[in-house]
Amino acid sequence: MKKSLHLTVLALAVSIGLSACSTDAVNNSKTNTSQSGAATTELTQQAPLQRYDAKTFFETTTYFGSSFSADGKSILIGSDKSGIFNLYKVDAATGEQSPLTTFKDTTYPVSWFPNDDRVLLTQDNGGNELYHLFVRELDGKIVDITPGEETRADFVNFTNDGAYFFATTNERDPKFMDLYRYDAKTYKRELVFTNELGFDISEVSSDGHFVSLSKTHTNRDSDTYLLDFRKRSAKPTLISQHTDPANYNPMTFSADGSALYYSTDAKGEFSQVWQYDIATGEHALAVKDDWNVSFVYFSESGRYRVSGVNADASTRISILDTKTGKALKLPQLPDGDLRSVNFSKDEATVAFYINSDISPSNLFVWQLGADSAKQLTQALNPKINPNDLVASEVVRFKSFDELVIPGLLFKPIDASADNKKPAIVFVHGGPGGQSRTGYSAMRQHLINHGYAVFAVNNRGSSGYGKTFFHLDDKNHGENDLQDIIYGKRYLQTLDWVDGDKIGIVGGSYGGYMTAAALAFEPEEFQVGIDIFGVTNWVRTLESIPPWWESFKKALYDEMGDPATDGERHRAISPLFHAQNITKPLMVIQGANDPRVLKVESDELVEKVKQNGVPVEYVVFDDEGHGFRKKQNRITASEAYVKFLDKYLKGDAGQLPGEQVATK
Repeated sequence: MKKSLHLTVLALAVSIGLSACSTDAVNNSKTNTSQSGAATTELTQQAPLQRYDAKTFFETTTYFGSSFSADGKSILIGSDKSGIFNLYKVDAATGEQSPLTTFKDTTYPVSWFPNDDRVLLTQDNGGNELYHLFVRELDGKIVDITPGEETRADFVNFTNDGAYFFATTNERDPKFMDLYRYDAKTYKRELVFTNELGFDISEVSSDGHFVSLSKTHTNRDSDTYLLDFRKRSAKPTLISQHTDPANYNPMTFSADGSALYYSTDAKGEFSQVWQYDIATGEHALAVKDDWNVSFVYFSESGRYRVSGVNADASTRISILDTKTGKALKLPQLPDGDLRSVNFSKDEATVAFYINSDISPSNLFVWQLGADSAKQLTQALNPKINPNDLVASEVVRFKSFDELVIPGLLFKPIDASADNKKPAIVFVHGGPGGQSRTGYSAMRQHLINHGYAVFAVNNRGSSGYGKTFFHLDDKNHGENDLQDIIYGKRYLQTLDWVDGDKIGIVGGSYGGYMTAAALAFEPEEFQVGIDIFGVTNWVRTLESIPPWWESFKKALYDEMGDPATDGERHRAISPLFHAQNITKPLMVIQGANDPRVLKVESDELVEKVKQNGVPVEYVVFDDEGHGFRKKQNRITASEAYVKFLDKYLKGDAGQLPGEQVATK
C-alpha cells in the first residue's frame, strides 16, 4: 500500500489560505485545462459582478484524502466544513458523509487499516508541528501510539497483507527520525532502523523486506540507499553512485518489492524516474518528460501505475495499465487538475479530486471502464456564482538580466483600460517553492474585490529546471527580489492595471520577500503584507527545529551557514534595515510558529512604527506556521482586503455600485 502524502507539508498547503503553491513532491495532481478559463468566464458573464466577503469565500469546504476502506465502500477524507479539519467517512456510492472525529484542534487523515475499519490519523498541538500518530478504534476510541510530548512522528506505510505498518519518530534523538515496525493488531512496536547518520526514510517495500533511504549532502547533491531487513547486520547500500553533483531521491517500490523507483536530475535539467532492479542491480529509465516528473506510485497489485509531471505550474497525470502498456482512457471530466488518485483494494474503483483556479477540490469516484465518474462532494459555497471567479493565465517577462521569469496572472473580470485595477504581486513560500494553479479562497477574495494578482515564480522556484532552481543560492533578497520588482514593472505595462497602485504580499519566504522589498526597494511598492515571514535570518537559521537536521546542510547551501555567512544574513534581513520602510505594512503571525518565531514579527512591527509608518499587526494565538482554522483564515483575509482598500486602493469603505454578499 503506497505511502500517504507527507501530511505535515500537505496540511500547510491546504490550510495556509494563500495560494495553490507547493513543491513538486507535495502535489500529486493532474491538469487537463487550457489557459482559456479567464476568457470563457468573461464571455459567459452576464449578471453584474457580485462582491463577496471573506466568510462567503471561506465557507467553501476544503476536502482532501482518498483512502479506500478494506471493502471499498467508504473513502476516508479530511474536511474543514465544521471550521476545523476533522475526519469523515464518505459513502463511495452515495457521497453521504459521517464524522469520525470531532476534535477542536486540527486533525488529518492518514489511512484506513487494510483489513478493517480502523483509521490512522495525525494531529499536532496548536500548530507546533510535533505531530503524533493516533488510531481510531472500531468503537470510536482514539489511541495515541506516539510516546513523548516532545516527539514528532510520521507514518510510512502498511505492508500489503496489513499485518504491520511502519512509522518514524524522533524520540531517541530530536534531530533524527528512527524507523519502527508496528504490529497492526496490538500496536506493539520494534525499532528496525536506528538512524544515526541523518538519513531521510522514504518507504518500506510492501513485503516488509526493504526500506529506501535518502541522504542529502548539499542542495544540489543527494543519494539513494537501500537497506535489506532480512540481513540483520546489513547496512544501507548506496545505489546512486555518481561523480558530478546530482539529486537522487527514492519514490516507491514495485508492488512485488523487486524494484525501487527513484527520481534523479542527473540526466538533464529535469527530474526523471528510474527503476532499480534489486536482484540484478540494473537501472532502467521508467518515466521522463520535458518537465519534472513529480511522483510515481502503484495500485496494490501493481496493475496500475500513477505518475505526474509538473508542467508549467500545473500537473499532468498519467495512469498506465502495466499489463497492456497503455494509458487508461479517463471519462469526460470537468476542467482541472486530478489529485490524490487512489485505487480500491480490488482495483475496480478509482477515487480522485479535481481542482482548478475556479473550482475547489471535489471528490470523484470512477468505476474503471465506465463512461462517467460520480462527483461526491460540492466544495464551493453555493452562495458564490462560479462566473464571478477568475482563472489564471501563464505569462512570462524578462528580468533585469534578460532571464525569463514565469508567473500566474489573475485579471479581475471587470478590469479594462477604462477601469484600471490596483494589483498585488504575490510571492510564494520556500525558498524553492512554486506558485501553482489551483483554487485559493484568499486569492479569489482579493480578485473579487478588484485586485489583480500576479503570482511570480522568481528565480529559485522549483519546477523550471535545476539551473533556474539554483540561481538564487546564497543570493536571496538580491536577484530574486529584482525578479519581483520586474514583475511589478511588467504589470505597469498592462493597460488595465493602475501602475501607481501596486502592492506586494507573501507568506513564509514570500513574507520575507515582502519585508525585503519594503526595506531594500522602498519606492517600488505602495504597501506590503508580510504573512509569517522571516525578518531576521541570523536568528532563524540559528533556531531551526531540530527535526530539520537531515537537510540542514542543504538549507545552509541555499541560504548560507550562520557560522560563516552571518554578515550577509544580517545584510539581507529586513529587521536590521527597518528604518528604510516608509510604506504601510501589515504583519500576520502565529504565536506557536516553530519556524518564524513571534519575536521576529514583534521586533519588526515595533521598529517600523518608530518610522511613523502605518503598521497593522495580527497575531493568532492558536496557529503556527500557517492557518489551520477556518475562522482565522476568514479573519486574516478580511484584514488583507481592508488594509489594501485603505492604503492601496484609497477607499476603506464600500466601493460605489458594489454589492457585498454576506452569509
